[in-house]
Amino acid sequence: MVQRTLSRCLVNLAAPQGKHRFGGRLSAWECELRKARREQQLISKRLLRDAVPEEAGEGCAAAVLGEAEVQQFLWLAQRGTEEKAREKALVSLRRGLQHLETQQIFIRSVWAVLEGSMRTLVGLLTGSRALLQLEAARCLHELSHSEQSAVAEACLPATSYLLTYLSGHSSDFIELCLYTLGNLIVESEAVRRQLLPQGIVPALATCIQSPHVAVLEALGYALSQLLQAKEAPERIIPSVLGSTLPQHMLQLLQPGPKLNLGVAVEFSWCLHYLICSQVNNALLIAQGALSTLGLLLLELAGAVQRPENAGLELLACPVLRCLSNLLTEPAAEAVAEHMQLRDERVVVALFVLLQFFFQKQPSLLPEGLWLLNNLTAHSPSFCTSLLSLDLIEPLLQLLPVSNVVSVLVLTVLCNVAEKGPAYCQRLWPGPLLHSLVNILAFSDTEVVGQSLELLHLLFLYQPKAAEAFLQQSGLQALGRRQEEAQLRARVHALQQTALHR
Repeated sequence: MVQRTLSRCLVNLAAPQGKHRFGGRLSAWECELRKARREQQLISKRLLRDAVPEEAGEGCAAAVLGEAEVQQFLWLAQRGTEEKAREKALVSLRRGLQHLETQQIFIRSVWAVLEGSMRTLVGLLTGSRALLQLEAARCLHELSHSEQSAVAEACLPATSYLLTYLSGHSSDFIELCLYTLGNLIVESEAVRRQLLPQGIVPALATCIQSPHVAVLEALGYALSQLLQAKEAPERIIPSVLGSTLPQHMLQLLQPGPKLNLGVAVEFSWCLHYLICSQVNNALLIAQGALSTLGLLLLELAGAVQRPENAGLELLACPVLRCLSNLLTEPAAEAVAEHMQLRDERVVVALFVLLQFFFQKQPSLLPEGLWLLNNLTAHSPSFCTSLLSLDLIEPLLQLLPVSNVVSVLVLTVLCNVAEKGPAYCQRLWPGPLLHSLVNILAFSDTEVVGQSLELLHLLFLYQPKAAEAFLQQSGLQALGRRQEEAQLRARVHALQQTALHR
């Protein structure tokens, strides 16, 4: 990558200039990519086990409990005479619940036992003894992390209380309840069906005003789990968009000294799921999502150049996805002229990130290139920025990374070439034509097909490129692809164009 060019331009990141329009130029391949992005779910479960103080230094693993032991610990926790002994019994039960075998015993198909066990745990959760209440919540948290699908519904009687406790005063307890709810929400539609009418969205909207970073991060996790539910676009997201959650989320994503990486990662994924639902992206744009994300992109570009950049790729991925999808919305163009960002600053920031990904995280290159595609699709000024900043060669250097990256690079170059003769004149002469001839030998037909489209545009607007193509044995390279059914028609058309220029 051309480090000197980017370093020179980074000095001017604060100087806005030019105008830009946004749009999406979607081929069949790109539509599939977007569909995959929208459907890819980051469903996971979180465990706060390392937050339990007395276990921090323990080296021995907790033992699997039998049915008799589970019942004994529950009995002691409920009816023991000393609070310390009751708490110790719950601690032993919680440690045992770290094992799948103990979880299965706890929720085994003898429903009378199940009801008794859960009823006891809920009774302790709702009791007046704070230490017992906390240990009961930790037991539920262990259960919520189970891989057994039956566990979530077994915990159903406790979810209403966990929701109520989100309005409590202990930030540690609220954090624990949020992660437990997040684990249960993602597993069970029954849990979601119960919590929605009980007001989980308003409860989360209240939690987001917490001054505690740990609570905000847990809230972002729980909300992201909720937003990924299959019924979310119809039943959940309209309520979220109608609440104060989006405005607070955008405030928490504002660049500045108060920006917390963990919180920003969680809420940028929440924003991603809201955008991908396409329920009301115009509302998010009107609330300043584009401007906030654009400024965050500049912040990330500056941050990756500092030594303390660990974990930034976790934030870069959802930010790039959010911007990429928002820029294809009709409402985006209406606010473009009022945004604080301008073409050159965005392009420079994006190429700084591409360079970072190229060196440290190649799997994220498609995310940045997808955004670059959407920026250049209908914007001559963004295309001009690519040319004036000498960024074509850095793009070409990405071609060997993967077939997906190659297609996206070529798509961006097609966006530039289709703007007309002046743009093709600046694309050629240079290393582009040589790279395209080499690409014709690639095995992937999608990559080759995209290179054929770019060659067609070059020959159309820059006849000298066709002459140079012939001199570089381009016809022979084309001839080797003319028997492939997917490429035959385009290869033949390009051969005729090259020969008759």
